[in-house]
Amino acid sequence: QVFTINTVEIKAQPSAKVKNGAPMSIICHADISKKNDFQLRHNFTIFKNGKLVFMTTSDKGEAQYGIPMARSSDTGDYECTVEAGGKMKSSSSLHVWVTGMTKPILTAEKKEVLEGEVVKLRCELPEEEPPLYFFFRKIKMNSTPKEKRVSELYRNFSTTEFAVEEGDNILHFDCFGRRYVNLELETSEPSNRTLVTVKEPFIKPTLNAKPSSNITEGDRIQIECSTVVARLHGIEIILQKNKTILNSVQDEKLLKYSTVATLDDSGEYLCKVEQGRASKTTKLNVVVAELFPKPVLTASAFQLDENKELTLSCSISGFRKANFSILRRNSNGDLQWLKNSRNLTMRVYVNNTGSYICKAEVKGIVKESKPVRINVYAPVSKPTLSVVSGLPEVVLGKPLWLICRSVMGTPPITFTFYKGNEVKKIVVNNTYATFLDENIRRNDKRGYKCDARNHHSSGMKTSNILNITVIVPTRNASLGSKPHRQVEVGSDIVFVCTVQEGSWPIRFKIFKKTDRDDLVYETSENADRMVWHKEVMKREDTGTYYCIASNQANVDVKSQPITINVILAAWQKGMIAAFVLIAIAGAIALTLWWFLFKKK
Repeated sequence: QVFTINTVEIKAQPSAKVKNGAPMSIICHADISKKNDFQLRHNFTIFKNGKLVFMTTSDKGEAQYGIPMARSSDTGDYECTVEAGGKMKSSSSLHVWVTGMTKPILTAEKKEVLEGEVVKLRCELPEEEPPLYFFFRKIKMNSTPKEKRVSELYRNFSTTEFAVEEGDNILHFDCFGRRYVNLELETSEPSNRTLVTVKEPFIKPTLNAKPSSNITEGDRIQIECSTVVARLHGIEIILQKNKTILNSVQDEKLLKYSTVATLDDSGEYLCKVEQGRASKTTKLNVVVAELFPKPVLTASAFQLDENKELTLSCSISGFRKANFSILRRNSNGDLQWLKNSRNLTMRVYVNNTGSYICKAEVKGIVKESKPVRINVYAPVSKPTLSVVSGLPEVVLGKPLWLICRSVMGTPPITFTFYKGNEVKKIVVNNTYATFLDENIRRNDKRGYKCDARNHHSSGMKTSNILNITVIVPTRNASLGSKPHRQVEVGSDIVFVCTVQEGSWPIRFKIFKKTDRDDLVYETSENADRMVWHKEVMKREDTGTYYCIASNQANVDVKSQPITINVILAAWQKGMIAAFVLIAIAGAIALTLWWFLFKKK
């Protein structure tokens, strides 16, 4: 019995893409070649996504896996394996797609609920495999449906809750499902629609005001809020205005609130009744008429010199019978009583600067005017102008900082800086101001001054003129000598150190180069040069010399070095020559004497 399995094929009927609920079959066919005609048993195994779904044994070369009603869960990759006589072969993979989804089933935990409770729903997609997306909808008459989405990764059903709100009476709920297949989104048809009826635990509250109209400031107003409730336990009534709770009661069906009406009591009131999750609200607009307008505080002047007289007056337009008082608001915000009167006259000083108000009282209603700012000024003192660094001088090329101070005077003070008659800067500050002049010239002879003034009627005060000395730093020092660089022992030499420019006095120093550079001469001159007459030069004075010049700018300039050679004088050279000649003559005479003596 010789045979071979040529191929194994798998196919779907009527096609590999069918609609949900339609019948379909998966057919596995084995192509086998035999040498002789003999009976051969075939074992057919069908897998879906790697899992065994069908197995059969047949004498025929074909097997069929029937699915009477295809569902979304039948979507997947199918493969067939044939085994016969110890030989085995598998087909290629076949993708089967069942389009569409089963209709979901929706159930509600209760068919009748109270306001404030929740409706619990369960939506199921039978015969569908996760992951799935469930969409629940709450449908109310003449309103847009509210929708909730829930993702389920591991089950084919989902649950959710919808709150029952005020105004809900007859509600309908449904659901539908979605899933992704081959990167395409499939949506099921809506589920059955479930009806839920809603009962009220209490009626909408009633909100009234007494009196209901013609309320004027000073009248007593009473606001009442009531409701009808089936069960008092857990009921709460809250009265609010601008989200501020005015009063509240619990386990009662009536709330009362009473107060003396003011303009601030005008507005919208809200009564809210709560029990559990249920709540209902009612609004009422209350208008309180003005008994009298706010008082107005006037002043004889808003800016005064110290020791002047100030008069404050408080009045109400078209209304005279009121209790008036005048007060001052301190820096910490507290009010300081001054007088129970509509008028106040006083002599003011700097410490009287501040904000003033007046109050008016009629029938227990107190109203406050807008604040009036009063400023009292002391005159500025004569300012002083000085250099920040101290001395009235500046080095050429450096900036000059000036400061102008006024010891007395109520701020703010306006300072004006002048260079000559030219205004350079205006600064508003409390007691001083500074000015920077970066344009300093060599022969700048203009003086500086400053003015100070505030709102006092005395006007401005001017400082004395400040003259500044411009210090020119020393520059280009040079050192020379006479005689030039060579002098005889015992003779005099003159050193001359000069600078090209520099403000006087100038400090000159002459150094001789050694291991530590010895200072040999120092002087201060009101000139561009110095002369040092050094007498009786010695051999040890031979060496290299240089000079350093500086002034108040504290900038040292150093000359190029010069070398001085101290040589022997002419008479010294002659004496040395004479001694040498005498020595030579003596030597010759001695030699002659020796020869003559030996000859004898």
